[in-house]
Amino acid sequence: MHAFNFNQARSALLGALLLPVLAGCDARGQNQDNPTPPPPEVEVAEVKAEPVTLWGAFSGRVEAPQTVELRPRVSGYIDQVNFEEGKLVNAGDVLFVIDPRPYKARVQLAEAELTRMRSQLALASSEAARAEQLWERRAISREEFEQRNAARTMAQAAVNAAAAALQSTKLDLEYTQVTAPVSGRIGRAEATLGNLATADATLLATLVSVDPLYVYFESDQQTVQDNPHGEAVPVRIGLSGRQDFPYQGQLDFVDNQYNARTGTLQYRAQVANPDGRLRPGQFARVEMPVAAASAALLVDRKAVLTDQDRRYLYVLADNNRVERRIVETGRRVDGMLVITEGLAAGERVVVNGLQKIGFPGIEVAPQLVDMRRTPAPMVVATAP
Repeated sequence: MHAFNFNQARSALLGALLLPVLAGCDARGQNQDNPTPPPPEVEVAEVKAEPVTLWGAFSGRVEAPQTVELRPRVSGYIDQVNFEEGKLVNAGDVLFVIDPRPYKARVQLAEAELTRMRSQLALASSEAARAEQLWERRAISREEFEQRNAARTMAQAAVNAAAAALQSTKLDLEYTQVTAPVSGRIGRAEATLGNLATADATLLATLVSVDPLYVYFESDQQTVQDNPHGEAVPVRIGLSGRQDFPYQGQLDFVDNQYNARTGTLQYRAQVANPDGRLRPGQFARVEMPVAAASAALLVDRKAVLTDQDRRYLYVLADNNRVERRIVETGRRVDGMLVITEGLAAGERVVVNGLQKIGFPGIEVAPQLVDMRRTPAPMVVATAP
């Protein structure tokens, strides 16, 4: 029994001594089966110097070239309202009608007065002609001759006055129809059927022109220095809250002095609006070309990273190791950034797979791609 126990103890001791050796052999086998992982694959793009047009972004407001407050030229009660509020109207459309009956009566009275004055003129002219014949024969005194000539002159003046009065009453009758002076969009009726409208005082409605429209915006002094002449240039216009710029305009006015309070200069662009989608009073975003660069370095925005207040990107060295490069950025280009300092044309920048770069100096497996995979208009929209 004692010999048996001794053998068991010896076997257990030998097993304990061999266990670390076997474990080491297993570890070496595993290292051979799982070699060091290959360098991570990243996409790199070569930086090229390209000519671009630099655009500035501004906030503006849409305004109508013509805004008309419709007020009556004659007083009276409103007899008709001939438009639908908020709709488009054409120049010459009759919008309001003031009760014309009193003015028709005045026209008739003025016509009758003109007829009477013409009759008196005919009588005075006949008497003056007869007096001239009598004066030649010295059949009447000179005083009577002059009196009849004066009577004819006064009768002619009375006819002229009556004709002017008739013309005035006809104008008043015409003014009972309030027409649209310009084509545009009419607002709500401020005075409705049956209300008294006072000449040159009562606001009937407001009319604004809609095609074309103006967009006013302010520019700082630096932008003005970049584009000093303010020549007619195309601009792109978009609405607040949207990213696109569907409207094309033309710069047609630059103010002649700076605003002393804001230090800005006012610009105006004219934009076609045939479908009436733009409305006066809307806020707008405007892009205007401010300068041109013959050799700008453009990098995909996704490749530019931020460390507090500094911007950097990863540049591929000759040994396929990446280095961190601090850069200065300029304006944004549709999906791209202008690099102003810290980068040279011909260098390769990591544009995709940045999350695989654990630390600067890591070796990578670069895949060369085009910096601008989907060509886009080279338009600089806003500051970085």
